[in-house]
Amino acid sequence: MGRKALILGKVVLVTGVARQLGGRFVRRVQREPDVDRVIGVDAVPPEHHLGGADFLRADIRHPTIGRVLAEHSVDTVIHMDVNGTPLGKRGSRASVKETNVIGTMQLLGACQKTPSVKRLVIKSSTNVYGSAPRDPAVFTESTPPKSLPSGGFAKDVVEVEGYVRGFARRRPDVAVCVLRFANILGPCADSPLAEYFSLPVLPTVLGFDPRLQFVHEDDAIEVLRMAAGEPARSTLNSGTFNIAGDGVLLLSQAARRLGRPTLPFFLPTVTWVGSALRSVGALDFSPEQVRLLTHGRVVETTQMRETLGFRPRYSTPEAFADFARSRGPGLLPPETLARTVDRIAALMPAGSGQN
Repeated sequence: MGRKALILGKVVLVTGVARQLGGRFVRRVQREPDVDRVIGVDAVPPEHHLGGADFLRADIRHPTIGRVLAEHSVDTVIHMDVNGTPLGKRGSRASVKETNVIGTMQLLGACQKTPSVKRLVIKSSTNVYGSAPRDPAVFTESTPPKSLPSGGFAKDVVEVEGYVRGFARRRPDVAVCVLRFANILGPCADSPLAEYFSLPVLPTVLGFDPRLQFVHEDDAIEVLRMAAGEPARSTLNSGTFNIAGDGVLLLSQAARRLGRPTLPFFLPTVTWVGSALRSVGALDFSPEQVRLLTHGRVVETTQMRETLGFRPRYSTPEAFADFARSRGPGLLPPETLARTVDRIAALMPAGSGQN
């Protein structure tokens, strides 16, 4: 047998290429042997190079994206322009929401009208499950959230996935793959949680130590490549998949590994602090972000391994360690902070500080 094609289409369109992750994916996917052309699309020109890919300045919120798909006979669409933060400091939460929701609607409408499109991959998020006190210990892809997200990026993702399901019903000939990423971390991470971990002091919710999962940006690139490469006639790797590194980290462990002290607040105060940070443009500290830092979230990745056949190179702790190295030392050396916290914990009465 000849070498199996990793990408079905000869023409691949990637959205959100002005961001570092989108740019990296474009540079990676164009090296695939059966890819004739890669087209990168964004509303602003990227500050990084895209290799041999073509860049088209186009806002996916506008119907012009339909002409791009049709004129270039695009057959594989990788939608990466679903994000929790503005690009740099040039946008607002409102513009991000419009790109996430309205942009996805326009893109899907354009894909529906373009017969050449045969493969669609969506970069989604485990934020779709929300975070609530009665959540299951582990979410599977079919687990409904106990409480639907009420706002912020989490609500955007819920809406995006709803539109994607509608598209899949209208175009059953298109292979659709939705990748629900845990928090993506690495040297180039630009997520709300990456911004939170970059604060000199981390506000936390008194009495809670949530479990968190991460996926390294290198693994995110690789699983996107794999998902994009499945033949459209096969439904084996179509569907929805949780993507996360092995293991979990407690928020307290993450803070210690960063060398950053935590500042516990009662829950209402944390919400007020988040509002204050948002008002000065310092951080997207939405109510959903507060819920994550209160209740945490852990997902099952069996389908990622057994159906997609993907095994991340980085575990959750390893992904976080690489992110921590890229951010430099915190206010306190991690070893000193760990010894201090352990000494205080040893002096506390048994059972104190538990949820």
